[in-house]
Amino acid sequence: MRMTESGRFVSEPRSAGSPAGILAPGPTPIDAGDAADPRVRDRPGGQRILCVTSNFPRWRGDSTTPFVLHLAEDLQALGWRVEVLAPHAPGAAVAEVIDGVRVERFRYLWPEELETVCYQGGALINLRARPQERLKLPALVAAQWLAVRQRLASGNYDLLHTHWLLPQGYVGALVAPVRRVPHVTTVHGGDIFALRSPLLQRFKRVAARAADRVTANSSVTERAVRALGLDAASVVRIPMGVDLEVPARDAPPVRLLRERHRRGAGPLLVCVGRLVEEKGTADLLRAVALLAADCPDLRALVIGDGQDRSAFEWQVRALDIENRVSFTGWIQSQDVSAYIAAADVFINPSRRASNGWVEAQGLAILEAMAAGTPVIATAEGGVVDAVAHEKTGLLVPHHAPDQIAAAVLRLWRQPGLAAGLASAAKARVGQRFSRECSARAFSTLFEELLAERARP
Repeated sequence: MRMTESGRFVSEPRSAGSPAGILAPGPTPIDAGDAADPRVRDRPGGQRILCVTSNFPRWRGDSTTPFVLHLAEDLQALGWRVEVLAPHAPGAAVAEVIDGVRVERFRYLWPEELETVCYQGGALINLRARPQERLKLPALVAAQWLAVRQRLASGNYDLLHTHWLLPQGYVGALVAPVRRVPHVTTVHGGDIFALRSPLLQRFKRVAARAADRVTANSSVTERAVRALGLDAASVVRIPMGVDLEVPARDAPPVRLLRERHRRGAGPLLVCVGRLVEEKGTADLLRAVALLAADCPDLRALVIGDGQDRSAFEWQVRALDIENRVSFTGWIQSQDVSAYIAAADVFINPSRRASNGWVEAQGLAILEAMAAGTPVIATAEGGVVDAVAHEKTGLLVPHHAPDQIAAAVLRLWRQPGLAAGLASAAKARVGQRFSRECSARAFSTLFEELLAERARP
């Protein structure tokens, strides 16, 4: 994205990627075209941010946490100079420019095939699926600490912004005070709701208290952060934003998706997220089975991948709904919006997990609201910040496939209700949850911190 003179964000053309349903094949190194991109030149008077994260697109078109990349893009459009530091991953470049953002990836194990702690759903998911990955954590944290220390020692950065309390926030707590650089750490949810052992709670408390400010993406995340012992002034709620420029229902890519996946006059349901237990995919599948008699032409698309995919595919066979459900696998982030726009109903059935995990914000829900697609979501976590029951969507309890099914029937049989909810939801996202709103809030926070440091 770029910002016009009027202050409005507009989309920049992006490079073509691989077809939907397939991850991009590999890294794109820096080339002359990237180096000449005006968005990556040093801006006169622009102050430099070192953004440290454990998840970031591994190459162009990768759908790994695109919101971190989007925020970096949008901050650059506001005049900041952002450089991203992330762990290396197999097949990724050590240094490149993605959509105008400079990225460096630090190595932490050799050969690169061993660098598997992060990405592919995130470190928490990987550690749960493969507990032996914990043996690699000391190498990851040490390498990240060294990489951050070296960069801040250069004196080329005005501010440190870390994403996720552990390990990035903790690393920032160790390095930023020594280098006298303002430090903002952003909590996204899994880092505060999971990892709840007494030892890790202490690490999180140190990380949060050492930061100059902690940002939280929702009301539920903010409450959890304050429970670490922070005062109200130290915690700032800034939701991550979504793109408002989404494909229209009559756009050719959207029409093609509807023609490919709809059956007869039945509704097309779409769910987007990692295929893990806490995302509630099992409840969606049971709801589809319950709807078989009332909506014989119903179809559901499950977009994403994860460690529990095979279990859900088995469930589809057991429920005898193979002709009603399709798993697309991961698709490129820029294609997700077309699938969401093609849906008659978007469903987010996430659960409150036994390990304390809860849906901290639900960006896919916001993307559906921005697209004008009616939303059904569970009334858990930060979802309620955006979805007001009977106003901007329908909320149901978690673990309640029967209520998901009833809500689908209600929206399908009352098109006026569906249209009214979708219209109100779209307006709410534009007012409070856009990428522009998020970037400006972060920019204001950064400016305030730098002004505080400049005072005698």
